[in-house]
Amino acid sequence: MEVKIGVQHAPRELTLESTQSAEEIERAVAEALTGKSGLLTLKDENGRKVLVPTDRLAYIDIGEPATRKVGFGVG
Repeated sequence: MEVKIGVQHAPRELTLESTQSAEEIERAVAEALTGKSGLLTLKDENGRKVLVPTDRLAYIDIGEPATRKVGFGVG
């Protein structure tokens, strides 16, 4: 699952590929926003953790990874 995280006052968004489902990611975001830790914690497909302070979140975009087309045919 591809996850894009917009961070306030940052020029670029964070993008990661996760093995978690969309529902699991949504649940983690909801828990981070309502919890006391103040951190959103997600794991990418390589097992690395991404920590984002919840007070700096601008948006979360959850979607399937884009597949790249190969060749010269008209799509």
